[in-house]
Amino acid sequence: LVTDGYAVYAAVAKQRAGGFRVAHCWAHVRRKFLECGGPEAEVAVRLIGELYQVEREYQTSPPDVGRLHALRQERSRPVVSRLHAWALQVRALPESALGKALGYLGNLWPGLTRFLDDALIPLDNNATERALRGPVVGRKNHYGSRSRRGTEVAAILYSLLESAKRCGVEPKAYLRAAVLAALNGEPPLLPHLHAAT
Repeated sequence: LVTDGYAVYAAVAKQRAGGFRVAHCWAHVRRKFLECGGPEAEVAVRLIGELYQVEREYQTSPPDVGRLHALRQERSRPVVSRLHAWALQVRALPESALGKALGYLGNLWPGLTRFLDDALIPLDNNATERALRGPVVGRKNHYGSRSRRGTEVAAILYSLLESAKRCGVEPKAYLRAAVLAALNGEPPLLPHLHAAT
């Protein structure tokens, strides 16, 4: 689960040990440093930009998780190390904008570096946030559902359909396969597993 720094996600992950892992979003960290401005913050923004450059280079060729993992080891890991060393040596008042950005970075560090060891973890959750705009804009449509269960089902369906799109799976084909799997008593078919078939 790629998230911002909202602490609830980590708490839920801890409650559901093994259910999912939390990775953190580099775009949110970058935004904190952009809000600070100044030469010190520009160093962080530039280094985070280098991480995105590696991802852009990977995206110019056919998907290959092994290749992405190798690129991240060769190119991204040294950038992350430089960013970590920079963050440890920078001095800022804790309540200053830079101090808060550094605190945010430090508090999320384990989740921010998780992408280095798992090529399936993206750098950010921007695609998910863009996908959620549709349901948010159409929120009034759900006021008429008059039931909590109806709202939960809508949330699950939106999540599955947007995940299918993100995995490059045609949503109708995915739903059909998932329903058939459920009717046959098979385990739930998630979009990324359907994409692999």
